[in-house]
Amino acid sequence: MEASILVKVVLPLSLFIIMLGMGLALKPVDFKMVMVRPKAVALGLVAQMLMLPILAYLIVLAFGMTGAVAVGVMILALCPGGTTSNLYTYLAKGDIALSVTLTSLVSLIAPFTVPLMIVMFMSMLMGQEEYIHLPVLKTIIQLVVITILPISIGMYIHNKKPQWAQKADKPVKVFSILFLFLIVAMIVFNNLHNMAEYFAKAGLVAIILNIASMVLGYILAKVAQLNEAQSKAIGIEVGFQNGTLAIVIALTLLENTEMAIAATCYSLSMFVTGAVFAMVLANRSKKAIETTAEA
Repeated sequence: MEASILVKVVLPLSLFIIMLGMGLALKPVDFKMVMVRPKAVALGLVAQMLMLPILAYLIVLAFGMTGAVAVGVMILALCPGGTTSNLYTYLAKGDIALSVTLTSLVSLIAPFTVPLMIVMFMSMLMGQEEYIHLPVLKTIIQLVVITILPISIGMYIHNKKPQWAQKADKPVKVFSILFLFLIVAMIVFNNLHNMAEYFAKAGLVAIILNIASMVLGYILAKVAQLNEAQSKAIGIEVGFQNGTLAIVIALTLLENTEMAIAATCYSLSMFVTGAVFAMVLANRSKKAIETTAEA
C-alpha cells in the first residue's frame, strides 16, 4: 500500500463517485423518515455512532491489540455505512427506506466526528513514538470534499433532473458496487505478498467485528420492539462500514499502511458474511410467513 496513483488519485476518486451515486438516489422525502419513524432512526444512529465504536474498542482490548493496526480497526468502526448496506438490506427483505436514511445521515455527520474520534483513539492505543499528528480541521475539510460534496451534487442533479437521476440510479448503484470490488481487487493485487500477514494481524478481528456488529444492531432493534424489517435494516446498517472511506483515511489522510489493514481485510470478508446474514434474515421472514399461512 505504498503512496501511488491508486492511493492518491484512484481511491479518493472512487469514493467521490460512490458518494455521488448515493446523492443521485436521495430526495428530501428520504430525510422525512426522521420525523415519521424517529425511534428507528434514533436507535440506528446511536447503535452505529456510539455502540459500534464501543464494541470495536472492546474487541480490540480482548485481542490485546495496540498501535496502528488497532487504530485501523477503530477507524473502520467509525466510518458510516455505504451503498452496499442498502443492497443487502434489500436482499434481506429489510426496511430499505430506513437503511437509506441512516446511510445518508451518518455519511453527513461522520466527516465532522471521525477526525475527532481518531485523535482520541490514537492517544489511547498508540505510544508517543507511534502517534501521528492529525490536523483535525484540515481532515474535516478533506472528508467533506470527498463525501458531503458529491452527495450534495448528486442531490442537486436529482432535484434539477429527476427523470434523468431516476434512470441513472440503478446503473450508478451497480457501477458503484462493481467499482468497489475493483478497488479492493487492485489493493489486494498490489499487496498480494502481504495479504497473509494482513489477515494474521487483523483478519479475524475484522470478521468478528462485522458479524458482532450486525447481530448487535439486530438485537438492539428487537429489544426496542421495532418490527422485523426495521430490525434487519439496523442490523445490516450497523454491521456494514464504508471500507473504502476507511482505507482512504488511513492511506491518503494519515499515510499509514498498518491503519488500512483492518479495512482491507474487512472489505474482502464483509461481502460473504453479509450475504450469509442477509440470507438468514430473509429465511426467517419466509418461515414466519409460511407459519402464519399454515395457522
